[in-house]
Amino acid sequence: MNKTEAEFSNLVKAFRKRHMGRGPSRITTTFCKSWAICEMEGNLSPVEKFIAGAEDGKQMLREARTQWVKELYRNHAPVEMEQLLEAKFVELFVDIDIDKDFGMSIFVFDSDIEEKFGSSRSI
Repeated sequence: MNKTEAEFSNLVKAFRKRHMGRGPSRITTTFCKSWAICEMEGNLSPVEKFIAGAEDGKQMLREARTQWVKELYRNHAPVEMEQLLEAKFVELFVDIDIDKDFGMSIFVFDSDIEEKFGSSRSI
């Protein structure tokens, strides 16, 4: 990760901690055009891990988590992220693998953040 990608990861973790009670244990961010792609490990709380062990628990938990995170960003604009990137937040795509406790979030902004700040990705 470059410096701005690392700062963005810290903002994502702080946002989730503030609104969800805790953030992922590890986040890696990569900028790609107008996207900030975050890979997240250690997302689930002990209670969520318990729920995942129940019949139909994994699917219920996956749906609840992805919808909840999307709703959080709709209702609470990520102002700090917008300020860092000098871009307006447009949309969020979210998914999580409950078994691996690994999630992906793709933040879409209204301008090319990779062009502004570079990217750690290989071409």
